[in-house]
Amino acid sequence: MLRLRLLTWDVKDTLLRLRHPVGENYSAAARVHEVHVQPEALTKSFHQAYKAQSKHFPNYGLSQGLSSKQWWADVVKQTFRLAGVHEDRLLSTIAESLYQEFCSAWNWELLPGARETLRQCHQLGIRMAVISNFDKRLEKILSHCNLRHHFEFVLTSEEAGFAKPDQRIFQKALHISGVAPHQAAHVGDNYVKDYRAARDVGMHSFLLTRAGRANNWELQVPKQHVLPSLTHLLSVIEKG
Repeated sequence: MLRLRLLTWDVKDTLLRLRHPVGENYSAAARVHEVHVQPEALTKSFHQAYKAQSKHFPNYGLSQGLSSKQWWADVVKQTFRLAGVHEDRLLSTIAESLYQEFCSAWNWELLPGARETLRQCHQLGIRMAVISNFDKRLEKILSHCNLRHHFEFVLTSEEAGFAKPDQRIFQKALHISGVAPHQAAHVGDNYVKDYRAARDVGMHSFLLTRAGRANNWELQVPKQHVLPSLTHLLSVIEKG
């Protein structure tokens, strides 16, 4: 059995996922103001806007003078502009509404086995924490989803000033916990940002997979490090 003192978790698409495609939320927020845009069009334009914003202003543009809230407002506005909506005052109102809305538990659902796996890890006496590329709303989201109490601390990329796969965010978590890397493990769904990055600082790590998701890491990850579901985690830890 692995002698773990600390287990850190990614959140989005590891413990929690969006309940609906992002375009549905954006479309609903627009309909409140009698603006009608197809959800599919908004989902497509969101991915374009998000990709561009992340490239030009990584980690919420913190090093370039942005706040995470402004960063997201710009993503929302550009999403609607790409879909043909250009009234800036209206877009500012929609952006504020969506920023608050995504804190609600209504927008999130637990992945299968998440709550039970966290409970079992707690029963084993394993200390747990979060390392996530997320903004400061994550604390509130975890609380609203009744998960916050499982974790000693929540370290977001906004708070740390570094985003995964930067080793410094993992090193900061280890420093906060006072745990050596070989006594810690990380669970996430991204090969580069979670699995590989944690191992690069000397931690154990496990990669959560999703059915039907294309990957190019199969030859790099031993089968015993792959989790077909969260319910497999305890047996993997026990096997060492």
